[in-house]
Amino acid sequence: MTMKNMLIKNIINKNIGEQNGYTVSENEGAIKMDANENPFVLQEPLKKKLFQEMSKVNLNRYPEAGAFGLRERFARYFGVKKDMVMLGNGSDELIQLLCLTLKGNINGVLVPAPTFSMYKIIAVNTANKIKEVPLDENFDLNADAMLRKIKPNFPALIFLSYPNSPTGSLFNYDRIEALIKKTPGVVVIDEAYADFAGVTLLPLLKKYENLVFLKTLSKSGMASMRLGFLIGHREIVAQLDKVRLPYNINCLSQIAADFFLDHQEEFAGQIAQIVKNREELYLKMKEINGITPYPSRANFIFFSCAFNSDRIYTLLKRVGIIVKNLNSGSTKNFMRVTVGNRKENEAFLNALKSAITKLGE
Repeated sequence: MTMKNMLIKNIINKNIGEQNGYTVSENEGAIKMDANENPFVLQEPLKKKLFQEMSKVNLNRYPEAGAFGLRERFARYFGVKKDMVMLGNGSDELIQLLCLTLKGNINGVLVPAPTFSMYKIIAVNTANKIKEVPLDENFDLNADAMLRKIKPNFPALIFLSYPNSPTGSLFNYDRIEALIKKTPGVVVIDEAYADFAGVTLLPLLKKYENLVFLKTLSKSGMASMRLGFLIGHREIVAQLDKVRLPYNINCLSQIAADFFLDHQEEFAGQIAQIVKNREELYLKMKEINGITPYPSRANFIFFSCAFNSDRIYTLLKRVGIIVKNLNSGSTKNFMRVTVGNRKENEAFLNALKSAITKLGE
């Protein structure tokens, strides 16, 4: 072992060294259907208007620290008080803030599996003990198994994606509420995909103090701006604010967030079209032998393959289509495809049919 490798082994946290981290595909020119992005771009007049506003920024000055003006606007948008909202550099930063801050006498992280991989990655990176509980056979919460993991000092955080990624399903309401009532810590309900489901659990904030919600503009059409929102009771938000880095939301992202609120109808129209495309894509995928798609309330479709999904992924990638391959553990031979525009969806369906045919020969 070289001196450099020995140094890294001795100074890097063992749990970090042993994990793979979050990987992002880099395939220039490909049809990217793996990141759950909005496939529609802004109409040119709106894009021009946004860029005109951005051109007024004095780049030599820091952005508004804490983005309190935006907090107030989005508090009204979400129907809560302004001291219940905090902005993050995407939801990932907010997950990291939660994992860093909520580590007192009650500590650790509990998550279902499969779910959004960053919960586990960030928990490990922030030196939190983490326990995973497999979903049941219907990809719903195994509430009984999760409740058995809960102790007086564990966990500080339970992360629940609603709808869940990668399954696209909505967890059972009663099971969620059972976890909220039993845990000694905080339940974080991540509603990154709630706009596509047309439902939210935000009203539960009036009933429970140990709840935090995460929202984002990334799935609505502003992924490049990296804007996430945390909504919780003011006492929790105040403590998290102490850990948040100053100036964490840049000027351009703050302008884009204001723009989103000024033009909500444009983004709502795109979301409605994605939902329509999702239902069309799901029905067409059901017609393909060897593929089993699952009903989705998000902007993607989770599906199983009768063939090895690694081979299907390779064949799709060869013709320039990138999806999410989930081939491990409880999701062996499962994949996830982002709902695209009609042209992208057709290209994916044709490539998937061709791959299935080739593997069946």
